[in-house]
Amino acid sequence: MYTRKAFEKSEYLTKWDSIITSVEETNGNFLVIFESTIFFPTGGGQNCDTGTITSPERGSSAQISDVNIRDGVIYHTLENVRGDFQPGDKVTMEIDWPNRFDNMQRHCGEHILSGAFYRLYGGMNKGFHMGKDFITIDIAFPHGDPYQQVTWEMAEAAEADANAVIQSDVPVTVDYFKTRSEAVKMPLRKALAFDEDISVVTIGDKEHPMDCVACCGTHPSTAGQVGLIKIYKIEPNKGMSRVFFEAGGRAYAKYRDQFDVLYDLGNRLSAGYEDILSKYDKQVRRNQESRDRLHRLTQVLVSQKSSQILSDLSSVSECMLVYEEDLFTADDILDIGKIIEPSIKGLVALIATDTNTVFLFSGGEPACGKFVKEYASDFGGRGGGKANMARAVFPDKAGYKAFIAAIDPHICK
Repeated sequence: MYTRKAFEKSEYLTKWDSIITSVEETNGNFLVIFESTIFFPTGGGQNCDTGTITSPERGSSAQISDVNIRDGVIYHTLENVRGDFQPGDKVTMEIDWPNRFDNMQRHCGEHILSGAFYRLYGGMNKGFHMGKDFITIDIAFPHGDPYQQVTWEMAEAAEADANAVIQSDVPVTVDYFKTRSEAVKMPLRKALAFDEDISVVTIGDKEHPMDCVACCGTHPSTAGQVGLIKIYKIEPNKGMSRVFFEAGGRAYAKYRDQFDVLYDLGNRLSAGYEDILSKYDKQVRRNQESRDRLHRLTQVLVSQKSSQILSDLSSVSECMLVYEEDLFTADDILDIGKIIEPSIKGLVALIATDTNTVFLFSGGEPACGKFVKEYASDFGGRGGGKANMARAVFPDKAGYKAFIAAIDPHICK
């Protein structure tokens, strides 16, 4: 038993009357089979249709959230079922048209762009995925020279070619063939993967098409309805080039969002489109100069602080010296530790007050890591380390002060 595919009659059917032939409950949902359906099942890289069905006689309705095909039978997953559905019921089905048209634009856009790479460079589409945030195609060059990978310049040329096809609004036709011997007469860009019940989608004139390939998906009747194709980036993938792009309304929405960012950036830099990159580069240079100057100043402060601590170590008799610092980063404090460590007789605690982090330094005895392991957790601290250096992070100032007070009596033992 096969389900008749009414969507092959016309991709623009949004409502359809049919009869239920089977109802099966699974995991709280229902799998329903109809004599015929306008719901496209997931397949060929395209997501399925969604929508609703209603039974006027029973007053029942449900949402169709998933559609799949197995052995020619199309299974519809029903959710939020209100009422009852039984085999033999006459129902009216209605697809979510914006979702369907979105899929039509994206899938046809993939055909047009793949055709452009093939016609311009001999690039073969070896993989296709319509994801939530973008579409990808994997372009390979089986013959090697002169092309190995898709460059950005090649992608721009293919994008321009694809959009020219869209602007020409050439027809998009679907032909159905019972056997391979009939289908291979078409000017296909890709070898057939099936031997029977083959549908071939052609973009433009069949004698000299912009693209022609076997496909089971839904497509608009003309290329102009795709609207727009925009490539975002290219990445190497298993010896091929993975092209990320969008088509249709999604491409426009993505372009609009990106332009909004560009517009906002221009306002922040007081720049127009023509000089935004030069002003950005100038800002980057200024930032680097500021970072370099800050690094030099920090090194001066690290040296001064190290000298102060070394002086204290030579003149103060306490077993532990404690310094609370709000200017130095963790890396700065570690640099100070490297300088003072050879001169430490007891213990030096440097505290980064902005993060409530205690750094302990010693000559190896007393063991810094042991203090952290035995006492830090008592005051909410977490950390670890070695004999000559350890650190612990505390939730607040009170925590690290209590930790210092707890280890102080054990330093001179």
